[in-house]
Amino acid sequence: MKFATKAIHAGVEPDPTTGAIMTPIYQTSTYVQESPGKHKGYEYSRTHNPTRTALQNALAALENGKFGICYASGLAATDAVLKLYSPGDEIIATNDIYGGSYRIMKRIYEKFGLVFRFVDMSNPDNVQDAISEKTKMVWMETPTNPLLKIIDIEQIAGLCKEKGIHSVVDNTFASPYLQNPLDMGADIVMHSVTKYLGGHSDTVMGALITNDDELAKQLAFIQNASGAVPGPQDCFLVLRGIKTLHIRMQRHCENALKVAEWLEQHPKVARVYYPGLKSHAGYELASRQMRGFGGMLSFELKGDIYAEAVQTMERLQVFSLGESLGGVESLCTHPASMTHASIPKEEREKVGLKDTLIRLSVGIEDVDDLIEDLKQAIG
Repeated sequence: MKFATKAIHAGVEPDPTTGAIMTPIYQTSTYVQESPGKHKGYEYSRTHNPTRTALQNALAALENGKFGICYASGLAATDAVLKLYSPGDEIIATNDIYGGSYRIMKRIYEKFGLVFRFVDMSNPDNVQDAISEKTKMVWMETPTNPLLKIIDIEQIAGLCKEKGIHSVVDNTFASPYLQNPLDMGADIVMHSVTKYLGGHSDTVMGALITNDDELAKQLAFIQNASGAVPGPQDCFLVLRGIKTLHIRMQRHCENALKVAEWLEQHPKVARVYYPGLKSHAGYELASRQMRGFGGMLSFELKGDIYAEAVQTMERLQVFSLGESLGGVESLCTHPASMTHASIPKEEREKVGLKDTLIRLSVGIEDVDDLIEDLKQAIG
């Protein structure tokens, strides 16, 4: 079954009671049992909920996985993965990473004894050099946030298999439409479902997908035991959202490439970070690894003047200044003060994340309007 068909049909069956083509919102906390322990597969909605089950099955299908497990947010999903490990275990993560992931690793789990090493994974040799006898997992994020670096999933996942350690890929920026890390050897795929999978800026959710029976069992146990589960209304919204994922992603990619090409030619723009540009260091790898280059890009203005960057963002009218990404509407974000503010300034600067960097989530509006908006904002 090809992707567009899976997006609409996978994991979803007509309601057996009424024939409803969309899975109903099972807004219930508990389920009547025929006898103690004798039920129809559902006991309590923290553990299982039919709307959530349908979504988990759909997400697993989109990532070519066997098991999908949904959580209350992307960070709750990240939290579940980190709970697989014990004090003293080492985790290698990409150094250009979402600020929330950095925060939960450094400020929460480091206190409980996990050890984190952040390396530039655009060079796989850096991962090889960082692995020790205590390494238990490698956390990839590709394209990275916000500098859009590309990481070779197949090579690093293969290295992890040789070493007997887990490989996890945050696939949020790409979505399952553009890349499927499980097919490249990754053990777990993480999504902030809030973003492209939901696609309409109206829900917060996370998900993990795997083909590994034992990992799935552990992650489902953590989901139930820790209780960070999404509600059925949110699951319904995402089930609706993924039905148009393929056509939304096509437009996101088309628009982002045109915006990136326009920015690259602008006399006031110093640098554009977008893997679809041939000038991008990861262009060849992205061309092989992804089916498109995505809707995310970042750029810097010449002069590297903070006030000018702020004024540019304030002048935008079609692009809305706000956190998050992946919705149908275009968003502008200032990573240093918003999504990545939890990373110390000196650490941000080490990886090249300047205070003047502007990140765009390019939506599905008419691209001419988006370019006109950037033109008047940059001046």
